[in-house]
Amino acid sequence: MRATFTVRLISASTTYAIRNEVLRPGRPVKECYFSGDDSPGTFHLGIFKDEKIIGVASFMKNSNPFFEPIAQFQLRGMAILPEHKGQGLGTLLLKEGESKIKQEVKEPFLWFNARVTAIDFYKKHGYESFGQKFEVPGVCEHIVMLKHLESKNK
Repeated sequence: MRATFTVRLISASTTYAIRNEVLRPGRPVKECYFSGDDSPGTFHLGIFKDEKIIGVASFMKNSNPFFEPIAQFQLRGMAILPEHKGQGLGTLLLKEGESKIKQEVKEPFLWFNARVTAIDFYKKHGYESFGQKFEVPGVCEHIVMLKHLESKNK
C-alpha cells in the first residue's frame, strides 16, 4: 500500500521533537523553542505519513532590518526526518507555507537563515542568498535567503 502524505497546521510544541532530532541532535530540547513560536501571525506546518509526523516548518511574521518594512515572514525550523529526505517533502512544506502567506497579505516577502547545506534546495525554489555566510554557534554555517512571493490578494 502506498503512503499518503498530508500537510496540516500544528502547534509549536508539536515541532519540538523533530526540530531536536534533525536540527539540534544530542542537544537539550529547550534549544528548539524559538522566539516567536507563539507570536500572533506565526503558524506551524507538519507533514504526516499515514498520520505520523515526519517533518515540520514554522512561518513567523518577523521583520529583518536589512529589508524594507513590507509584509515579512521568516521561515524557521524546517526539518524532515532523515529517513524521509529526498522524497520532495520539504518542497511540499515550503509550498504550503508560501501559499498560506500569499493568502494572508499583499506583496509578501519570505526570508530565513538557511544552512549552507540547503542553499541549492532553496535556490531550486526561487530563493536568492543575501550577504555573507555566518556561523550559528554550536550549529553550523548559515546564509540569509529571501524571496518576494506573488500574492493572491493583488
